[in-house]
Amino acid sequence: MPLLPPGRWRSLFAVLAASVVAAGCAAPPALSDRDGRVQVVTTTGLLRDLVRNVGGARVNATSLVRDGGDPHSYEPSLRDVRNVVYADVAFSNYVMLEEHNVIKALDANLRRGAANVSLAEAAVKYAAEVIPLVEDVSLDAVWLGLRAAGDGAGHGADRSSEVLLSMTGARGPGNVFGYLTGSFGDTDVHFDSSDGFDAGDGYGEDTATLPADAHTHMSWAFTEPGVYELTLSASLRVDRRSRPVPMGGSTFTVAVGVPAPSGAVVLDRGHADLTVDLDRGEVYALYDPQGGGEAAQRVVPADEAVIVVPNKALAEVPAGSGFGFLGRPGDRVFQLAQAVLGKHVHGEIDPHLWQDVRNAMAYVHVIRDTLTAEDPAGAVDYRRNAEVYLDELDALDRYVRQRVSEIPEARRHLVTTHDAFGYLARAYGMSVAGFVTPNPAAEPSLADRRKLTDTIRNLAVPAVFLEPNLAGRSSTLTEVAAQLGVRVCPIHGDTFTGAVTTYVQMMRFNADSLRDCLR
Repeated sequence: MPLLPPGRWRSLFAVLAASVVAAGCAAPPALSDRDGRVQVVTTTGLLRDLVRNVGGARVNATSLVRDGGDPHSYEPSLRDVRNVVYADVAFSNYVMLEEHNVIKALDANLRRGAANVSLAEAAVKYAAEVIPLVEDVSLDAVWLGLRAAGDGAGHGADRSSEVLLSMTGARGPGNVFGYLTGSFGDTDVHFDSSDGFDAGDGYGEDTATLPADAHTHMSWAFTEPGVYELTLSASLRVDRRSRPVPMGGSTFTVAVGVPAPSGAVVLDRGHADLTVDLDRGEVYALYDPQGGGEAAQRVVPADEAVIVVPNKALAEVPAGSGFGFLGRPGDRVFQLAQAVLGKHVHGEIDPHLWQDVRNAMAYVHVIRDTLTAEDPAGAVDYRRNAEVYLDELDALDRYVRQRVSEIPEARRHLVTTHDAFGYLARAYGMSVAGFVTPNPAAEPSLADRRKLTDTIRNLAVPAVFLEPNLAGRSSTLTEVAAQLGVRVCPIHGDTFTGAVTTYVQMMRFNADSLRDCLR
């Protein structure tokens, strides 16, 4: 998910506010005036299908992300916001599956008193199992990202709140830039010392924004060797009407192409995040030299840390207007590249829980209980519908397991467009052998392509799997498959298509495709 430029946030909120006014400042019509059904809005079509199976005729369910759309990058429309305004119940997957603008549109416009449920989190009490995300930080230098630690609940924050991290000063022999790198020529610059600093109200030119309890990848560039001091300040904006709450600030030392000062904690490999701690109101570094993820990171105070940018990080400025802020094409800069290319903000949990049918069954339990609380008169119907659907899902779970068992064990290797099938692999005895990028918004690098090629060749993988909605962005997968003479087969991850319009159809389709293409 992209960190949006300051103007985009303001424009979005202006549109959302206008849409609420257009819908009417009075309370939404009574349930009896809206065809007598419970009005439900979900973030994705997959969740909409689960709700319809439990709610039956008593529920009218719509989704914000259209079928075929990508929840990782979808931008809500005015019509979407109107559906939220009139909803009695809202269901999202969350754990940062959806684009943050979708969550902000949902939370900002849902009427007071309406149920607002994050299914992936709520389903844990019904034995849903989650998988932690592990970063690939196989780089020649430290991966330096940004993180918001904690949920800010003590300040009244929720999942639609924003953490603002501003660069307010930079001292050193050259200029420093912090930016997100997408496809070639596609960059979003968030920190730029060449034109001074203007953090302003928290939406200035040198401010990055994050949801609470999230982190993002970041590229950094320094134009000259030497020692730099970078000053960062942080704040928390609870909602669009509130003034930002200060969250502290710190100055970090960066040694670019020169030895680190003695006595410092050297951050020179693995995984490091410049971190806003919402519970402690501090800014510090979280560091793990082995790249094992947040749980393995330790706190390093800013005044003890030195971030090392080695001489081997020298790179030439690419041609193209997207990198013009760094200098002329061919100019040399010291660069800390992103561990994973692409605009990708995420938490610590793999959000694709439904690829394990048992987890989808836990979602059904949560939906049943939520609808019953909203509409007690329908309790018998919701319980009956849920029981019938759970029996169908139980049979579906057995079907997927049987189909995968028909694949020879040595061939149960899954190579896909992006990393969305960890739950399927764990639940049904497969291995995720490789993927083009961890996130569909990411642009594959040459290293990604080489790794993918070696994986397919070394494991003698007979087929790779492509999500239909990502076909337009899958040239790397299809080109590598053609080069090695392996099949490209369809698989559904986040969304439905014209041929697959229900969750049961999707999982049966995936199971059949895996068996037919790998057996």
